[in-house]
Amino acid sequence: LRLVESGGGLVQPGGSLRLSCAADGFALDNYAIAWFRRAPGKEREAVSWISYGDGGTHYANSVKGRFAMSRDNAKDAVYLQMNRLTPEDTATYYCALSSGLRLGPVPIPGRRSFGTWGQGTEVTVSA
Repeated sequence: LRLVESGGGLVQPGGSLRLSCAADGFALDNYAIAWFRRAPGKEREAVSWISYGDGGTHYANSVKGRFAMSRDNAKDAVYLQMNRLTPEDTATYYCALSSGLRLGPVPIPGRRSFGTWGQGTEVTVSA
């Protein structure tokens, strides 16, 4: 299983970016999917996740109302639309999969629940 992220870059505060995560050679239907980020000097944290089964989409409080996660099963891809970015959003962003994992809004999923990771894409928010 291989995931490929793209879309990171340098953006000014208040700007937007759209990250993509493509599944290479397999379908995403049977997986829970999450976007994590790791800021410099901090632990990796989940920012958004889609549950297996009901497909419920949930967000960490730090990004709620600014980020939107979506999924395109026809393209086997997920996206993270990030708006109103702040310097605190600077991080390496990763998508991750977990087979058959059902997730709700709480608890925030930990990285150990996900076994397949992309290589990450860097987002820098700076003036």
